[in-house]
Amino acid sequence: MNIAVLLSGGVDSSVVVHLLCEQGYRPSLFYIKIGRDDADYMDCSAEEDMEMASAIARRYGLSLEVVDLHREYWDQVAAYAIDKIRRGLTPNPDVMCNKLIKFGCFEQRVGKDFDVTATGHYATTVLRDGKTWLGTAADSVKDQTDFLAQIDYLQVSKLMFPLGRLMKNEVRDIALRAGLPSARRRDSQGICFLGKIDYNDFVRRFLGEREGDIVELETGRKLGKHRGYWFHTIGQRKGLGLGGGPWFVVRKDVEENVIYVSRGCDTALQYGYEFRMYDFHFITDNPWKGAQEEVEVTFKIRHTPEFVKGRLQKEAEGYRIVSEEKLQGIAPGQFGVVYDADARLCVGSGEIYI
Repeated sequence: MNIAVLLSGGVDSSVVVHLLCEQGYRPSLFYIKIGRDDADYMDCSAEEDMEMASAIARRYGLSLEVVDLHREYWDQVAAYAIDKIRRGLTPNPDVMCNKLIKFGCFEQRVGKDFDVTATGHYATTVLRDGKTWLGTAADSVKDQTDFLAQIDYLQVSKLMFPLGRLMKNEVRDIALRAGLPSARRRDSQGICFLGKIDYNDFVRRFLGEREGDIVELETGRKLGKHRGYWFHTIGQRKGLGLGGGPWFVVRKDVEENVIYVSRGCDTALQYGYEFRMYDFHFITDNPWKGAQEEVEVTFKIRHTPEFVKGRLQKEAEGYRIVSEEKLQGIAPGQFGVVYDADARLCVGSGEIYI
């Protein structure tokens, strides 16, 4: 089998290379370059990633090619993120990066020449009814299917996830036993391919700062100042600089540049039981075709280990999720990711609106 591996320089993709070589494969390695060399707000982590990727390639005697997709990334993913933020929404650049860059532009330029593309994502593929479905990982804490929930059938049918059946500690152990140079590297916490760049620095670069009021929702009392509504997301608790909390962001007035916060646990804007999704995207197919108007599902509204139980209802404008438990911080612009009732298959996703 002709395999392409997306190598990031981290421990996960390095272990993918090790496992494939142990199985007798000779994969071709690719490093996707996103950051511009002259960007003064990038850090040196990309350089470290490249060094680590090169060390892995040398270790196993494999070819490594750098695929420069920085223009595509900035034109598509960064532009999407800034547009959503400017409109007061909460984007998910990692979701769009997977859809448009890793498995979009890369596939069109390079991946099309290979049988499969292997990555270090914690996910699986499941063959059912003659079709390939996106399946959840054995390690629910590391499961990344919510970041993959906008890919399409052609993409998922060409993907290989060698780590999907392993726990993170097992992956670390494999790397340590094999003496891989990335074995002790910390997991990346940055935005997609942007390394350790701070989210607020990224936003500030494009939207600047503009002082506005932080107002208590229930009383209208001014509690403090913020530097721009675009730095804050619905449900946010940290980084507000307010005493006497905890305070949560519950509403944003984009026109007036006002952030509304609440301390109350029961405010309708802080918690809710349902949300709607438009432009819902089924990855492989709709598994509930012909079923009743309401089906039992599990879902996520942010990247967490927990799958929440609820009911999926078809509506004229899209789909509605009714949760079995109270949801904190339902953020318009984020993706609602829907799974089957057993949380085994990631069925698809849609953008949340209220």
